[in-house]
Amino acid sequence: MPAQIDGWRLWFFRLLCITVVPALFLVCVELVLRAAGYGFPTSAIIEHEVNGKPCYCDNVKFNWRFFPRNIAREFTSFVFPVDKPDNTYRIFVLGASAARGEPDEAFSFGRFLQVMLADRYPGIEFEVITAATAAINSHVVLPIAKDCARCRPDLFIVYLGNNEVTGPYGAGTVFTPLSGNLALIRAGIALKGTRLGQLLSNLLASVGAAQDAPAVWRGLEMFLEKQVRADDPSLEIVYRNFKANLQDISQVAAESGAKVILCTVGSNLKDCPPFACVHRSALTETEKIRWTKAYEQGATHEKNERFAEAIDCFLAAAEIDDRYADLQFRLGCCYWQVGEYEKARQRYLAARELDTLRFRADSRINKIIRDTAAGEESAGIHLVDAVGALESGSPHRTPGHELFYEHVHLNFEGSYLLAKTVLAQVEEILPGRIQGQRAEAPALPTLHECARRLACTDWDRHKIADEVLNGFVDKPPFTNQLNHDELVGRMKQEVAALKARLTREALEEAAAQYRRAVENDPGDWCLRYKYGTLLAEDLKDYHAAAQQFRLVQKYFPHCYTGYNALGSVLRGLGDLDGAIEQYRKAIKLNPTRADAHYYLGWVYQQQDKMEQAAQHYYQTLRLQPTNALAYNNLGEVLYKQGKVDEAMRVCRKGLTVAPNDPILQCNLGVLLYEKGQREAAIKEVEKALRLDPNSARVRRVLRAIRGP
Repeated sequence: MPAQIDGWRLWFFRLLCITVVPALFLVCVELVLRAAGYGFPTSAIIEHEVNGKPCYCDNVKFNWRFFPRNIAREFTSFVFPVDKPDNTYRIFVLGASAARGEPDEAFSFGRFLQVMLADRYPGIEFEVITAATAAINSHVVLPIAKDCARCRPDLFIVYLGNNEVTGPYGAGTVFTPLSGNLALIRAGIALKGTRLGQLLSNLLASVGAAQDAPAVWRGLEMFLEKQVRADDPSLEIVYRNFKANLQDISQVAAESGAKVILCTVGSNLKDCPPFACVHRSALTETEKIRWTKAYEQGATHEKNERFAEAIDCFLAAAEIDDRYADLQFRLGCCYWQVGEYEKARQRYLAARELDTLRFRADSRINKIIRDTAAGEESAGIHLVDAVGALESGSPHRTPGHELFYEHVHLNFEGSYLLAKTVLAQVEEILPGRIQGQRAEAPALPTLHECARRLACTDWDRHKIADEVLNGFVDKPPFTNQLNHDELVGRMKQEVAALKARLTREALEEAAAQYRRAVENDPGDWCLRYKYGTLLAEDLKDYHAAAQQFRLVQKYFPHCYTGYNALGSVLRGLGDLDGAIEQYRKAIKLNPTRADAHYYLGWVYQQQDKMEQAAQHYYQTLRLQPTNALAYNNLGEVLYKQGKVDEAMRVCRKGLTVAPNDPILQCNLGVLLYEKGQREAAIKEVEKALRLDPNSARVRRVLRAIRGP
């Protein structure tokens, strides 16, 4: 008879069964999943061989842990050697879109800083690596900092705070919801870093657990229903989490032996009205009527430029309810017009604090940044008051369009000013061996010199202005702002004026500027990529563009961008097989690129390979379900395959997302006609003609269906 286990041995055995055995099982599952190639690497920085040398580079899949894959934002690609040379000073810039340099990362403040440092210390190799992406906040930046800390950093520069409310785990997010338990948040992030965690996430998504997540990237418009009042208790959780994350980012830097610069975060006050407003709680109906009367009277006076009378009315409204953000902004505008600039500034600040779509770092966020750095110089933590610098560089200490494109993204002048401010602190903390190599009587590169080195041309200015107008300002929630019509009118004039200057001679001069910049820094992939884009899109020199994109691939073989761009050039040259090869490489590196799938489908369609074409059009629509062109082309492919019913379903679905697309409408009419539904077909094609009265194609189709 076997001996029985009793006493402490029994309890020890039970403890093993409920702890060690499950842990070993989970470890085995994790190892099996990794061995099977399941999942994706989650580190922000991965190793890759570049020209035979081991290098660190960005991981395009990093943000899959925090966002749906098809809308996850990416780093601006970077590469730097694993073996850090002795004369190298390695700087990581951390943050979100404002740190990344949106809307054009080629002109981020980190790139300005690199130009300045290179001029002042010509014997030192400064690596300024911007490890920042759009839409993230401190919950995401902390893991990035930990990954960067393993790469022998010398300095971290942190410009962070705009997305604390709207980013993952924030109070106004559309992504991973807010939690008051920071340990639970971090445990969830760590779990998603495992293959087992990824498997569980995928299983939950397959049963609809993540159905509230956005299906497509719609920028700030995604947050319209996520307003957060200035007195919302959930903001205290946001501030508490931000403080803890910022302290831990600083600690990570200190443990790696690097210093850290924490920057306060600036925003547009004067030229950015609130995105959304709410009245104070418990406002009675009678009070609201009185408030509305005073507010509307003030608005009328303001419109008629009777600013003193407008101020009186707005102040009367504020006596009833001063929590309405637009009221504070209007008061700021009126005080500005009568020359009371400090009062105006205070009202603009109040408008930002009360804005219920909280896309701008508020005063509390900046106080946390200041407090975290206060008195910590001996620990290697330093403060750069970017807010103070941007205020000093603005009329009456009130930042506006002089330094910002819209709400938080710095324009060329703003990035230059921020870089110059950060440079002053960087130079103070550089080690003596580097300070001793400073050039004699070095002059700080001027704004014009930086523009030359970074190749900021009229072509770039036009592209940026067009992107700010059509990619930001002319979409919700900007459309809700008080000055929207005036702003759009001004920007349209600006875009038109910049476009008018882009003569053939101006484009040739822009290309010459790029050639000089590339010769000065041959390994700068941003310069080569943009030079290739200029050659391909505007100068139509496809062969020269292809040469630049091949060099992008050489210097950045891990980056899908060079392959995607070369595929488009080869498509333009008629080399369809070459284009297929490039698009397939781009998709292998980044399988969520809807544009690569779309153009691969298009190329297959031109080659009459309808099965492959349909496959990639379907994949395009899974990643980008609002792509009207993909619906059109897929419908045509299915029609050629004889799948008329399926083609009709595709066209109808396309019209739900693009109801004003005349080609989709016309194609639906053709398909109905094929099914013998002539009257219904005529109605659809007539709709298409109303949408596009000048379309010769639609008219031909209508004549053919109507008959004699």
